[in-house]
Amino acid sequence: MTRLYHFPLSPFCRKVRLCLGEKRIEVELVEERYWEQSPELLRRNPAGKVPVLKLENRFLTESTAICEYIEDIFPTPPLMPRDPEAKYEVRRLIGWFDDKFYQEVTNKLLTERIFKKVQGGGYPDSTRIKEGARAIKYHIDYLHWLLESRRWLAGNEMTLADFTAAAHLSCLDYISDVDWNRSDLVREWYAKIKSRPAFRGLLADQIPSFLPAPHYADLDF
Repeated sequence: MTRLYHFPLSPFCRKVRLCLGEKRIEVELVEERYWEQSPELLRRNPAGKVPVLKLENRFLTESTAICEYIEDIFPTPPLMPRDPEAKYEVRRLIGWFDDKFYQEVTNKLLTERIFKKVQGGGYPDSTRIKEGARAIKYHIDYLHWLLESRRWLAGNEMTLADFTAAAHLSCLDYISDVDWNRSDLVREWYAKIKSRPAFRGLLADQIPSFLPAPHYADLDF
């Protein structure tokens, strides 16, 4: 059995879940309280991070490396283009969301609104929340600019770049921190991703003491 050690509101875990779901790979989900740094987690991944994918007798770590490994082993349906220029654009956008967007938006909003309470980290920092709320507007505008000339974020085919962006935005949508009225193009793009069978598991996620936004699982949001 393929097993994924994950945390439901981790965008990196969600990216791997979307990749597995799109390729119809059955996986057992095991929730991991990674901040507790259990000996079992450190044995699976000395970095003490999730996701960790157990595939046969191997433990795979780092979300993008996991997804590209899955792509190589299970190439259908494809989530990475073969053309070097197109592949570069996909990887560039993955880096944009997993680095810049995460640092400026996801980490600030999720940490302050949810993770601090879940992990016993004290009270929310309103300054960081305001910074994240300002920054997401810029990123949505950037997505809008991309989608003005493309069907999907990296080109005219759906790729891992779309799943990466959707993984981050879905975490923020859970806590109602995405202004979908800012861009019809971005909302329509997210609706297409959200309606895919691979997304169903994410829409069923529940964090104890934190109910999702009322529209979170609504495909007609």
